[in-house]
Amino acid sequence: MYLIHVQVLSEWERQRAEDSEKKFSEALESSENKQLKLEENERRMLQLQESVERLEEKLANLESQSPNQVLRQTALSNLQKNKFEEGHSRSIKDIHSSSTHSRDASDSDEKLKKSLDEEPEYHDLLTRCIAQRLGFSRGRPVAACIIYKCLRKWRSFEVEKTTIFDRITQAIGRAIETQDSSDILAYWLSNASTLLLLLQRTLKTSGPSGDSNHRRSRSGKRTQSFRGSPHGITVSSMDGDSTCGSDSFHPFEPKYPASLFKQQLTAYVEKIYGLIRDNSKREISPLLGLCIQAPRISKANLPRGTVSAFANAASQEILLAQWQGMVTKIGCLLNTLNANYVPPFLIRQVFTQIFAFINVQLFNSLLLRRECCSYSNGEYVRSGLAILERWCYKATEEYAGSAWDELKHIRQAIAFLVAHQKPKLKLSDISRDLCPMLSIQQLYRISTMYWEDKHGTHSLSPEVISNMRILMTQDSNNAVTNSFLLDDDSSIPFSTDDLTRSMDTISISDVDPPPLLRESPGFSFLAPRSNY
Repeated sequence: MYLIHVQVLSEWERQRAEDSEKKFSEALESSENKQLKLEENERRMLQLQESVERLEEKLANLESQSPNQVLRQTALSNLQKNKFEEGHSRSIKDIHSSSTHSRDASDSDEKLKKSLDEEPEYHDLLTRCIAQRLGFSRGRPVAACIIYKCLRKWRSFEVEKTTIFDRITQAIGRAIETQDSSDILAYWLSNASTLLLLLQRTLKTSGPSGDSNHRRSRSGKRTQSFRGSPHGITVSSMDGDSTCGSDSFHPFEPKYPASLFKQQLTAYVEKIYGLIRDNSKREISPLLGLCIQAPRISKANLPRGTVSAFANAASQEILLAQWQGMVTKIGCLLNTLNANYVPPFLIRQVFTQIFAFINVQLFNSLLLRRECCSYSNGEYVRSGLAILERWCYKATEEYAGSAWDELKHIRQAIAFLVAHQKPKLKLSDISRDLCPMLSIQQLYRISTMYWEDKHGTHSLSPEVISNMRILMTQDSNNAVTNSFLLDDDSSIPFSTDDLTRSMDTISISDVDPPPLLRESPGFSFLAPRSNY
């Protein structure tokens, strides 16, 4: 009986081993099949990728051809097809007409090719010339006008391949690469913006119009980017070229190099504008830290023997020295921008953002430093703000624009500090009349940090403070930000339409070329003519 049991067990184990081996063989075979399929799929994928690359190469070759070449190839193909189908039924008149059109197209291409063949020897001379400071002719940047005239004469906007655009952008890039000089930056901002406007007058805007052509301004409004239609540009005829005449001129579709050049020029306008603005911010930043708190003046700093009235005047001058220093720097920047004929619109934008920066820095410092939230310090800052207000008035609205309005937060905060009878003020009076720009968090912060050092009065009543806490709790439940600090906005806040509408008509016909180009026969077309 025992032997029978052992035999049965042995037979069961042998059968189990055979089943396992069979399953293993099947799994191995399945794995090999899958591996073969995977290799086949990879091979097909490589073939597909090679096909895609060949298609892309063919597409690139087609794009590199001029539209005239593509049209001629298509016309030739259709002509051969019709000839094959119609045989000898085609008339002599049609053959003569076809050859005439082909000869005209060939003559046009030869003329353009001849013009292009003459370009390279003058590219270097032009780039060497614009690397120098060419100055201005009756408020017009000479470099921008000369560049535009040459590009039009050489028909650079109409070709698929040219190096002149790269040479020009490289020259601008080298000039502003490591420049902290506001004078050099202002010079190139004037030239780049003028040249960009001339390009917009010449080149049609390509691509779909949509959100990509808009940017969001500081106020949150959507504005068109530097890709709109210009206004107020007069491009007179040059060297008898009727295509440049202001009467018969019509914008045309640019080739890829010209479109790319326009985009690069746009980027340079925005970059140079940002450099000028940010350099000014860095210059006044050290002064802002001193302008928020009144300095302590000892009697040793005053002249000996001065009477009370003169002593007060001297101490006031010492107190406000930092504010005067800041105004001096801002005034120097205005003079530099004016000397380089930067469009007044851009000047207004620069100072609007600079004053917005001043507002952010002073306001945030006030709410972070309790020693600044006193009545006497409020009087000091108010006197400094009055200096800025006088500067805006002297600069006129043409250049200062809305700069003074950008100081609303710090102005209203200071108005609260120097307000009398604060315990009698109601929350509605404060939020509606005294400090309408300040949030509840900001009002709560400044009112709880306030300390009286002059008249012995107190801050707001406990009831008003309690109401502020309730409102802040509600705001936090509504997912409103609890931050009481302001953020500085360094975006580019202007649009093309704003810029072009603000500029006067530009005529480049009577701009004298610089001596380096005037002496070259190849640039004779730059000479002003009476029949322009």
